Amino acid sequence: MQLPEPAGAMLLSLTAIPVSYLVNSLSAASDPTFIAGMGVLVLLALWFVSFYLVQGNPPQDPLFYVFAVFSFTSIIDLIIWLEEEGYIRGFMEFYMKEGEPYLRTAHGLLICLWDGTVHYILYLAMLVAIAQGKNYKPVGLFWLGSLLMSMLIFLPGNVIGKYGSEIRPAFLLNVPYLLLPIWAGVRIFRGCYSFPKFPADKVEAAHREGIFQRPLDIALIIYLLGAIVFTVFRGLVVLDCPSDSCFTYIYQYEPYLRDPVAYPKVQMLVCLFYLLPFLCLAIYGLLTPGCTWMLDWTLVCAGAVAQAQFAHMGSSLYYRTPYTYRVPNDAWWAFVISNSLYTLGPQLLAYRCLRSPAYFLQVTTQSAEDGKKQD
Repeated sequence: MQLPEPAGAMLLSLTAIPVSYLVNSLSAASDPTFIAGMGVLVLLALWFVSFYLVQGNPPQDPLFYVFAVFSFTSIIDLIIWLEEEGYIRGFMEFYMKEGEPYLRTAHGLLICLWDGTVHYILYLAMLVAIAQGKNYKPVGLFWLGSLLMSMLIFLPGNVIGKYGSEIRPAFLLNVPYLLLPIWAGVRIFRGCYSFPKFPADKVEAAHREGIFQRPLDIALIIYLLGAIVFTVFRGLVVLDCPSDSCFTYIYQYEPYLRDPVAYPKVQMLVCLFYLLPFLCLAIYGLLTPGCTWMLDWTLVCAGAVAQAQFAHMGSSLYYRTPYTYRVPNDAWWAFVISNSLYTLGPQLLAYRCLRSPAYFLQVTTQSAEDGKKQD
C-alpha cells in the first residue's frame, strides 16, 4: 500500500463482520474472561495490521491508526444494533450475554447506533483528510465532544445504575475509548492548524460591531439564556428537588429521568456541572471580541450535545424503555420541541463561529501587516 488511503482503513473496518461471526461461533465465547481477552487480542491485531498496511508510506499523523481501529469498533456497534433489532443474527449474541448486557438498554443501543453511523462517517472523513494532508480539526473537535460525552454518561451509568451488579471483564474494553480520545484531543487542539487569516481592518471592524448590530448573536444569547435555565432545571429535577414544578415535570413530561438505568440522571448532572459553565462563557464570548477559544470549544460542545440529546431523546421514546418511563402521548410535542431546540442551538453557535470568525480573532502583528499589504 503506497498511501494511507481511507479505502484500506474502510476495508479493515468491514472485517468486523466476519470476525464477529467467527468469534460468536466459538463455544468458549460464553466465558466472560475469554470475551475480554479476545477483545484485547482483536484490538492489538487491528493496530498491527493497520500499521503494517501503510509501511510503504506511513501517515504523518499517528491518529490515523486510532481512527482506523475505532472505525472497526464502530462497525461492531452497528452490528450490535442491527442484531438486537432483529435485522441480522448470529454475530454478537455472545457479547450481549456475557460481555456487556447493559448494551441491550435503550440508551446502550442508541449509542451503538450513533457510533456505527455518525462516528463512523466522522472517522472516514478524518482518514480522508489525513490521507490528503488536509486540515480536519473542525471534524475532529466535533467527534471529540461527541465521544467524550458518550463515555462520561455511559461508564458511570453502567456502574451506578441497575446493571451495576452485571459488570463483566469486558467493561474494561471501554477504557481505550476514554484514554485515546483525550490523547487525540490534545493533538487535535495543538495540531498544525491556524485561525483563518483576515486583514487587520476587517478584524477591527468586526470588533467595533456592537451586539445590536449582530442580530444573530442576539438570538444565540437568548438561546443560551434559555439553555442555561433548562440545564439548571433538569439538574435540579434529577437531584430530587421537592418543588411542585420539578415533580410535575418528571412525571408528566420526562419520566425517563426516573429510569433506574441511571443514564439520564448522569447526563443531566454532566450537563449541569460541565455544559452549564460553557454556556455561561459562550455568552461572554459573544459579547467580548477576540475570544479565540470560541472557535474550538463551540465545536466540542456541539458534538457533545448532539450525541447526548440523540441518546436521551431516543431513549425517552424508544420501545426498549419501560412504558412507565416513556414520554406520555399528551406531552410528546412539548418534549420533542424543547429538546430539539436544546440540541439545535449549539450546532448553530458552532456554525456561526466557523462561518464568520473575524469577531473572535485577535488583532495580531501578522494580521496588521496583512492589512497594510492590502492597502
